[in-house]
This record gives sequence, C-alpha cells and structure tokens, in this order.
Amino acid sequence: QVQLVESGGGLVQAGGSLRLSCAVSGRTFSSYAMSWFRQAPGKEREFVAAINWNGVSKDYADSVKGRFTISRDNAKNTVYLQMNSLNADDTAVYYCGRHRRSYYYSSLPADGYDSWGQGTQVTVSS
Repeated sequence: QVQLVESGGGLVQAGGSLRLSCAVSGRTFSSYAMSWFRQAPGKEREFVAAINWNGVSKDYADSVKGRFTISRDNAKNTVYLQMNSLNADDTAVYYCGRHRRSYYYSSLPADGYDSWGQGTQVTVSS
C-alpha cells in the first residue's frame, strides 16, 4: 500500500513563504497525478493544486493562483508545494493525495484522489 508523508509545515508571518514536501513510497510514483488539499478548522477539505504524472499539466484553486506552485521530482518520489505571499486564510492542515488511476488526469482536477498522507500544519500569523 502506498504511503505519503508530508513535511515542511510550520508557523510563518503573513507575507512569508513555506515549501511543503510529500514523499511517496513505491516504484510507481511517476505514473500518478498528485495533488494538495487543505482543511481549516471547522471547514471541509478543499482542493489547492494538482499536477499530472509527468509535471506538464497543473491546476490551482482560484484562491492560490499566482501565489502557490506545485511541482514534482519523479526521481525522488516527491511532490512539492511552494507557497508565497501567505495570509491568514491559508492557515490549515495540508494534505497530499495520489490519484486512484495511473496515467490519468481529470478535467476536474480535484476529483479522484483516494490515497492521503497524515497532513502537515501551516499556521500564518497576521
């Protein structure tokens, strides 16, 4: 069974930056689209960003466009989320997810992710 381990979260001041990482076990990482979601206290989990298996296609939630960048290194089995210009609304637990189908990237980029890590807390102080 695939394992996903997020890291890189922490406390940052508004306007600052963080880079999240998600290390994925197994030899099939390069076959799957990956994503980042987040969940703030009292709110549902929401889509943040997605990237297809070779890194060519990327999608972002409107709330993070121009501030966050998703990327992946298939040689390291790792997906990243570079977060800049952070604000208090970005405070949440951030989760990475793996798509349930290999070599598939949906026109609905938030759909189809069924393997998740334990999450990493990001807190932005204003």
